[in-house]
Amino acid sequence: MSKKHNFGAGPCILPQEVFEQSAKAVLDFNGLSILEVSHRSQDFIDVMEEARENIKKALNVPAGYTVLYLQGGASLGFLIAAMNMMRDTKKAAYLNTGAWSKAAIKEAKNAGIAVTEVASSADKNFTYIPKGYTVGTDFDYFHSTSNNTIFGTQLHQFPKVAVPHVCDMSSDFLSRPVNVADFDLIYAGAQKNLGPAGAAVYIVKEEILGKSTYQNLPSYLNLKIHHDKESMFNTPPVFSVYVSMLNLRHLMKNGGVEAMQKRNQAKADLLYGEIDANPLFEGTTVKEDRSLMNATFVLKDNALEKEFNDMWKAAGIDGLKGHRDVGGYRASMYNALEIGSVQVLVDVMRELAKKRG
Repeated sequence: MSKKHNFGAGPCILPQEVFEQSAKAVLDFNGLSILEVSHRSQDFIDVMEEARENIKKALNVPAGYTVLYLQGGASLGFLIAAMNMMRDTKKAAYLNTGAWSKAAIKEAKNAGIAVTEVASSADKNFTYIPKGYTVGTDFDYFHSTSNNTIFGTQLHQFPKVAVPHVCDMSSDFLSRPVNVADFDLIYAGAQKNLGPAGAAVYIVKEEILGKSTYQNLPSYLNLKIHHDKESMFNTPPVFSVYVSMLNLRHLMKNGGVEAMQKRNQAKADLLYGEIDANPLFEGTTVKEDRSLMNATFVLKDNALEKEFNDMWKAAGIDGLKGHRDVGGYRASMYNALEIGSVQVLVDVMRELAKKRG
């Protein structure tokens, strides 16, 4: 059976080499399965340390930052970020660019933060990234979401702010270089470009640790405790961390995030070029804010939907259906998706235009 072309929004495709290596470890990691090995064994401690260090190498993380792997995804990170960044004002500025920004805002409010939406693209169903806004200095922190999987937009430039910057980078983590020094806290669910679902990575400026004013901050939600315990406060998500380590090895062996950015740009250029040229399709977002990870588009004539769906499914494409809030189609092009898979989709779109255009 040939492998399908996976355009699903997540959990994402990983390199075939990583699938094969992790599958072997399920049967035999060190005489035991990776699923049963003690997280206190030296063999797994070595895995955790390499997984943490390889994040630092891949993103050129400067001194004074720690890398942590915690259970849960970014949805838990919404709350962890708010609780750990709360200071005396208990106020925060949020950039609202989609469903996951809205979820982060909700959790911050649940934590007792007074949230100010400094800018929002809700007025046009999140089809663009707001620009030209300012963030005052009377906030404990500013929160942004780097990529919006549902609506297909991405921050191609991050705002410069005078307060600590927190960013949810879940869906474009490791897809491009970022200047980590511009952020005080970065968090990302593993299941987009890093590894299997079940873990989240946190890149934390050490000087912000232990300064939360949240009353009775629960131990598991306290990033300082995880830092002090070297990301081993409790049983970590062993398999997710192990596969993430393998994927980071693969990334660095193949040119790192710089090379990955070029590959991702080429894939996006190919698909967006077809969306714009094909008379049967149109994109759903402002062109300058299009995501390199999640391309959203629709048919101009819904009467062609069944025919197009049958064609892409017959071509071995999976996961192309758009989110219910947008409709149409969403092609998620995470790091491990090959440009050949994008070409298969483009060929199907061209074939439909040849028949019906």
